[in-house]
Amino acid sequence: MPNEEIDVKNLASVEKYRSYNRYFRQAAEARNKDVWWKTYRTRKNSVVFEGAERVDIGLPYYQPCRTKEVKKKRQVMKENKKNVELERASRLRTFKIPLDQVQETWEKTTGPFHVKRLADHYGVFRDLFPMAYFLPQVTLKVCYSQDNGTHVHYGNQLTPTEAATAPQISFNAEEGSLWTLLLTCPGTHKMISGQGNIPGSAVQAGEELCHYLPPFPARGTGFHRYIYVLFKQDGPINFQENIRPSPCQSLVQHTFKTVDLYRKYQDNMTPVGLAFFQCQWDQSVTDTFHNTLNMREPVFEFIRPPVYHPPQVKYPHRQPLRYLDRYRDGKEHTYGIY
Repeated sequence: MPNEEIDVKNLASVEKYRSYNRYFRQAAEARNKDVWWKTYRTRKNSVVFEGAERVDIGLPYYQPCRTKEVKKKRQVMKENKKNVELERASRLRTFKIPLDQVQETWEKTTGPFHVKRLADHYGVFRDLFPMAYFLPQVTLKVCYSQDNGTHVHYGNQLTPTEAATAPQISFNAEEGSLWTLLLTCPGTHKMISGQGNIPGSAVQAGEELCHYLPPFPARGTGFHRYIYVLFKQDGPINFQENIRPSPCQSLVQHTFKTVDLYRKYQDNMTPVGLAFFQCQWDQSVTDTFHNTLNMREPVFEFIRPPVYHPPQVKYPHRQPLRYLDRYRDGKEHTYGIY
């Protein structure tokens, strides 16, 4: 096992590192060394991906120059030290951090890596793009209601009532660029909505692949993931074979797999953005099945079997006082009264 060569009975003889840098350097070397045992992450990856490596299908990530970042940080710190008002606000504890700037900085630096880790945690890449992943470098902002601030983030929970109507979607796009936006549910293999050949960030001006359908997680099936995936196109794409009729009121016509569409147009489109939420059944789902899909609502329920009691004996030996309650007629218990 790890560290089996260390004599724990004589810790005074163990070599001291005497500096954190030396310890960190040796720890990094030990981490990269091949060992015979398997860590939890190794076992998990070997089960999920069967020993094969995943492929990055997204845009290449260019690491910013470290020297420029350090110079910029020093310049900001130097200017802040000369700012008298900032010093006074910090001393009086009245300084307010601009959260909009924090959000913008996070989206440009570590945000895409955090979103990727969340997507791995929720199994987004595993179910959308088997054996592949991408780094979401374009921030996708999805808002269902401006009044109560119902936004889609990365795994937050929304109700089908809150997501009953098409949301407002925005993202940063270059002038003259083309995009494809899909909303899918990998648990049911359904396309909820889709827009192709979107000019810039004008989502409504794109070619409608599938009219928006409210989320319909069946009763008793728990939470479903609804995932927005943004693709960047190299040029116009002919989506005539993938267009659904409008309005589309058949679940068969909503059947869809994201990986099939990507394999078909992978030479002309690249995934760059991601946002997803979780949703479970509420009363509005019944209305969607009956009035929109024109079908009976499926209900999945667990029928719990009755509790088994052995045959009653006349003289119960070493049984609790409530033994007779198991065999009384009715559900009202009379503890201790026999």
